[in-house]
Amino acid sequence: MRMAGWVLAAVVATAGVAQAQDQQTLADIRQELTVLHVEIQRLKREFSTTGSPAPNLSGSSVLERVDAIEAELQRLTRQTEQLNQRVQNIVSDGTNRIGDLEFRLCELEANCEISGEPTSTLGGEGTDVGTAVITPATPSQTDQGELAVGERADFDAASQALADGDYQTAADLFAQFDTNYPGSPLAPEVNLKRGHALEGLGDTREAARAFLASFTGDSEGAFAPEALFELGAALGRLGQTDQACITLNEVGVRFPSAPAFADATQEMSALGCS
Repeated sequence: MRMAGWVLAAVVATAGVAQAQDQQTLADIRQELTVLHVEIQRLKREFSTTGSPAPNLSGSSVLERVDAIEAELQRLTRQTEQLNQRVQNIVSDGTNRIGDLEFRLCELEANCEISGEPTSTLGGEGTDVGTAVITPATPSQTDQGELAVGERADFDAASQALADGDYQTAADLFAQFDTNYPGSPLAPEVNLKRGHALEGLGDTREAARAFLASFTGDSEGAFAPEALFELGAALGRLGQTDQACITLNEVGVRFPSAPAFADATQEMSALGCS
């Protein structure tokens, strides 16, 4: 339900004063997102080992051992094909659900325009599950070698504007950066700083959206604790106390050793979270 709480928080931060009918719609969306999250977690478990492999390849002769190896390869091939089909089914179903939710969320926003472009495939466009190489997850970090020409310079210019207190210029430059460099490894930090710039302009609602984008862009990265805290604090300033408390509490659950945990605890106390 935590994931559903964050997504609902984003909707609250962007939708303004909801009507009674919208409240029911949001509840439906939260329920569907919870189901989708469970399916994704099940999919992740498909790529987790259950123990050391111990195929029976014994035999009294070389021929028997070769036969045993061949039988084991056939078994693994069948199992791989079955798992591949399951993953493809989950990806297809998940993509369809996300597309439906995007449409319904757009309907709740006054100025949202549905472009008609297809929803990005869950897990990435063109993913070939059968040939994908699964590697252990590592802490997120910015690789300078992955930056495009001018990317660092544009980021530094926007950051300097923020440091100088020129919030409008900073917000514009960070927004332009996000457009010019989609998928940049700097994106989580860019969205976090864009949120601070928008806060400086007094646009708390758009700031909350930027903080959410920063967190969801890399929920385990170096900027995730601060982004999650800032999202919760922004929701509190928007008067969405319940969702603010849920989000701030999640900072301690996910990042108990991060400096943002102390800030979240203090903010929860100020909001009177139970």
